[in-house]
Amino acid sequence: MSANVSPTGSQPTSTYDSAFLKACRREPVPHTPVWFMRQAGRSLPEYRKVREGIGMLDSCMRPDLVTEITLQPVRRHQVDAAIYFSDIVVPLKAIGVDLDIKPGVGPVVEQPVRTRADLDRLRDLTPEDVPYVTEAIGMLTRELGTTPLIGFAGAPFTLASYLVEGGPSRTYENAKAMMYGDPELWADLLDRLADITAAFLKVQIEAGASAVQLFDSWAGALAPADYRRSVLPASAKVFDAVASYGVPRIHFGVGTGELLGLMGEAGADVVGVDWRVPLDEAARRVGPGKALQGNLDPTVLFAGREAVETKAQEVLDAAAGLEGHVFNLGHGVMPSTDPDALTRLVEYVHTASAR
Repeated sequence: MSANVSPTGSQPTSTYDSAFLKACRREPVPHTPVWFMRQAGRSLPEYRKVREGIGMLDSCMRPDLVTEITLQPVRRHQVDAAIYFSDIVVPLKAIGVDLDIKPGVGPVVEQPVRTRADLDRLRDLTPEDVPYVTEAIGMLTRELGTTPLIGFAGAPFTLASYLVEGGPSRTYENAKAMMYGDPELWADLLDRLADITAAFLKVQIEAGASAVQLFDSWAGALAPADYRRSVLPASAKVFDAVASYGVPRIHFGVGTGELLGLMGEAGADVVGVDWRVPLDEAARRVGPGKALQGNLDPTVLFAGREAVETKAQEVLDAAAGLEGHVFNLGHGVMPSTDPDALTRLVEYVHTASAR
């Protein structure tokens, strides 16, 4: 049981009564909590400075650097939650998959997974494979105090797509060819990845993460029937594996307006919504019993203060009837975003939503 969980009958711990965790649990909040995807990073000059000359994967494996990068946006923007600085391919690297993150390209896998024999290269992940995660989260929770830390992992479908394609793709032809042409191999691949992902999230929760987010960045490439049949079981397995810890589980994908109900069905407590679907409509698609997260278009931040506040207010208005709402962008912070625009946005949401 994580140090941040407050089981029935025990005293709440430092983060339990935070606005972020209350919103995730659909409880009344003093103000709408805010955090940003990719907040720990590319738009901050202090991030670029500490990352100078250090590869992305190396950055993710140095507890001192992970701690500093994770804390930077909390210090600068006063966000209501920190997100653990990592990359979705870190657990794959940790179990020995030969991959690298190439600047301007993304993760590139040396030997793509295409056959049943390739599955044997995907062994189970143990806490001993990622000691730097446990160490970094210990350092972070001490520094963060009452600010919750969100654990981080890529969902089985998105990981499978990288592994099968060998790198980023716009069409996913190899992944979809396996999904349609060899559904048994596809199901076994996703099941294996679900176990690896669940183990990675468990390490983070046991080290002190207060919530976890599963990023299915590429799930928007799927039709609902294909998602239900070929992807949902693996995502559900991940959420089920961490359910007993009692920490909120968030699920997010891009371009997933048609999948919102199914993503909630997979077992998330909070469903992330991109900017394409208003939150009141998203709530209708997801159904009752879930909080929502989102969903300001990240490009609005380039439009000037008045426009940002107008659009942020539209998000807050659309969220007015929700059971729980965590304010976020509809995707990650863009690298050329003015950090001050993010700081002002946090301040605006806190003030405008104060109860």
